[in-house]
Amino acid sequence: MKTVYSDQHTLRDAKTEIFGGELVAPFECPERAFMIKARVEETGLGPIVPPTEHGLDPVRAVHDPTYLAFLETAFEEWQEAGFAGEALPCSWPARRMTMRCPEHIDGKLGYFACSGETSITEGTYAAARIAADVALTAADLLTQGEPAAFALCRPPGHHAAFDLFGGYCFLNNAAIAAQALRLAGAGKVAMLDVDFHHGNGTQDIFAARGDILFASLHGRPEEA
Repeated sequence: MKTVYSDQHTLRDAKTEIFGGELVAPFECPERAFMIKARVEETGLGPIVPPTEHGLDPVRAVHDPTYLAFLETAFEEWQEAGFAGEALPCSWPARRMTMRCPEHIDGKLGYFACSGETSITEGTYAAARIAADVALTAADLLTQGEPAAFALCRPPGHHAAFDLFGGYCFLNNAAIAAQALRLAGAGKVAMLDVDFHHGNGTQDIFAARGDILFASLHGRPEEA
């Protein structure tokens, strides 16, 4: 089985996240992808191939264009506003308030965030674009006749909704690939999410559709 992988995932190398009321080193880090790639090589799973560039159209097929524009410029806006460090949401346009996108980056971060732990860094958007290309290249392999393909994506994606980031996720790689497979002629696509966390972003994207089945097998922390 072919594995699609890019070293450029390291463009996303955040140094901070909020956990338990403290700023800590992120649990999602470049080492995770390196470990998986090493195991792929150790087990002889198959050849490792680079992604091909697919442009933004497949990404726009599942994500809001205003949200994508925010991701592309968020860190630059953060720096231009005079903030130091990494961009973290600290205010949210809350319920019963006017629900419109704020003009200032401090408000935009909260408007487009589904959780508060995940920072946006200088290379976040570029790495997320490459991760989407990794998933799309794996989808291409399937349409070209490969029986299976492994997309080693980083940053991950299943918490990224139509117009929200969080949980280390910015673009929903699996959703982007699933939609691309539909457009390539697949009659129906089934997605099985086996992460401990609920794939809330993927569900948000496909909940109202009958052509893409999404199933999430996730834990119940209250019963752990």
